[in-house]
Amino acid sequence: MKGINIFLADGFEDIEALAVNDVLRRAGLDVCLVGIDDEPFVVSSHGVTVGHEAFLEDFDEDHSGTCAEDFMIFPGGMPGTKNLAASEPLIRAMKEHYAAGGSLAAICAAPGLVLSQLPDLAGLKFTCFEGFQDALIAKGGEFVNAPAVRSGRIITGRSAGHAVAFGLEILKAIAGEAASEKVRYALMLDTK
Repeated sequence: MKGINIFLADGFEDIEALAVNDVLRRAGLDVCLVGIDDEPFVVSSHGVTVGHEAFLEDFDEDHSGTCAEDFMIFPGGMPGTKNLAASEPLIRAMKEHYAAGGSLAAICAAPGLVLSQLPDLAGLKFTCFEGFQDALIAKGGEFVNAPAVRSGRIITGRSAGHAVAFGLEILKAIAGEAASEKVRYALMLDTK
């Protein structure tokens, strides 16, 4: 699955999806909001209706040419994360994407419910919302209490309050430290 794609299901956490989308688009990256169902809109966990730009079924199943700059991004939120985790086509696409050399990013509950469905997580350093770490630990992952953690081709975020840090970590993986710092500066994150 080529490109940078943020997957939305009804009940997604607003800030975890849209702040990441904002950070990446500020850097000039082409980001696609993808709905996993056949409805043109999704409703967030806070009742905000959002239109998406593509449907999961629109994507070609050919993963040849997939590289580490191709990202599948999974926001948290309830019941959004459970809806993502229950989508067999999405989980199949995630496994194929990762096996083909693509990268994954998940925040809040999504590491524990979505990424935990990968077959082998031995040695993975990750973060997530408290209480969702057990499935990853059981597969050999190591929990790190940090806003965002990059471990190989997987980036995880702690919670909604760390959505911008999570987005900046994804940006750094795709476009480098300078691009991430430029957006960080534009957001005035370090001013007092």
